[in-house]
Amino acid sequence: MAKNQHVVPHPGGWAVKGENSARATKVFDKQSDAIDRARDITQKQHSELLIHGRDGQIRARDSHGHDPCPPKDKK
Repeated sequence: MAKNQHVVPHPGGWAVKGENSARATKVFDKQSDAIDRARDITQKQHSELLIHGRDGQIRARDSHGHDPCPPKDKK
């Protein structure tokens, strides 16, 4: 089953973590490197990438799932 991937602050850098995982998949010095790795994972798994800022809040999302294009209107 595909897990959403989170890029989160980590002591000494930035971590890629699968959703609900206690351990980091990998830790990077630069956030951009962590984002690149997480994007690779989410593209292969057709899941969602969530990028957190230094404060821990989600600052960006990138979906690689089977979203309708264009999105269906919610009525």
